[in-house]
Amino acid sequence: MNFLEKYFKLREKKTTISTEVRAGFTTFLAMMYIVPVNASIMSLTGMPFDALITATAVVTIISTILNGIWSNTPVAMSVGMGLNAYFTFGLVKGMHIPWQTALGIVMISGLIFLALSFTKFRVWVLESVPVDLRRAISAGIGAFIAFIGLKGMGIIVSNPATFVTLGNIKTPEVMLGILGFLLAAIFYSYRIKGAFILSIALTSIVAWILGLANLPKGIISMPASISPIAFHFDIISALKLSLLPVIITFLVTDMFDTIGTLAGIGLRAGLFKNNSEELQKTLEADAAATVIGAALGTSTTTSFIESAAGVEEGGRSGLTAVVTGLLFITTLFFLPIYKAIPDNAIYPILVMVGVLMFSELKNINFKDHVIAVSSFITVILMPLTYSITIGLSAGFVLYLILALLKKEFDKINIGTITLALIGSLAFIFH
Repeated sequence: MNFLEKYFKLREKKTTISTEVRAGFTTFLAMMYIVPVNASIMSLTGMPFDALITATAVVTIISTILNGIWSNTPVAMSVGMGLNAYFTFGLVKGMHIPWQTALGIVMISGLIFLALSFTKFRVWVLESVPVDLRRAISAGIGAFIAFIGLKGMGIIVSNPATFVTLGNIKTPEVMLGILGFLLAAIFYSYRIKGAFILSIALTSIVAWILGLANLPKGIISMPASISPIAFHFDIISALKLSLLPVIITFLVTDMFDTIGTLAGIGLRAGLFKNNSEELQKTLEADAAATVIGAALGTSTTTSFIESAAGVEEGGRSGLTAVVTGLLFITTLFFLPIYKAIPDNAIYPILVMVGVLMFSELKNINFKDHVIAVSSFITVILMPLTYSITIGLSAGFVLYLILALLKKEFDKINIGTITLALIGSLAFIFH
């Protein structure tokens, strides 16, 4: 038995090195889109695109390999879709918070998550917060980023009379975005490996051929420096009572997103049973990854559901994650290509990710009126107020009020009361 088989317990997990390598490559294809997509989103804050490409790749490499070695699970990690959009459009552009302060918020939430991941806090959260509200948060974030994607594509535009309306879909740029969305949807529907990155590539090629975007000025280059954004987080400015709901939003959403993702992957791989050590260590790695990401200049890092693609290929150990992380080293050198990708090859992916997150609605028990109303308000307010914090806070506050009025005291506990009180601060300081 060689070192890899022994360290990653491959025989115990009934897998082989070749299977793990193939699974790692599959996960890499499924999630490599995050490098250009995250850089495109976060660069709208004023952060340098080149530095964000490097930071996103480096954070993915470090966090994914760290998790593989620490927890021995086939879970890859990178900058989370949803919270990166909230970081940009909700905090920096919406609340006019400097990106340095926004990174401080991410750092604080990551440090809290890291400290709590070594305690029984996650069990308390799981027992305190109704699972349907957790699903509503996921669906609401899906609606939020889909709205951003449709707006970025030009399909939805502002209107003084109706607030929003249908854009001019006859323009070449909007038609390019529609093409990108159709390609992503079709590839995903046919379960094609790397569906999203393939959609981005083909849409970009069409744009280059038609002259809708400039051709790449090369194929490979040395990685850009991350010094313009690394260690620029401003914790002091983030330590304000008015920003507490935002910090809690990042903390709670990251925790729910991670637990939901791991539950889905666990079902496929037979992992994380009975609050296992593997689950505990994966949560620890996830929390550490957010701290590392904030330090290097990215938004919240989380476990990626795309890891399920590798699990479907037979990945069962941390070797899958290590292989995925190592493959992401290649993304450091494709900056010229990333810079030439048009926006409307990127925004359709936000819409597709929104579709995947929105599907959580199907599991919510709408026969329970308290759940139905609070879940609906959570989902609908996130895109309409351009704020995940407002939607999440309103959902918790409304849940508590309705449960009290209906005298359904079995639904109330310290967790729901605490989150509702913190959520109320979002309206007090709005």
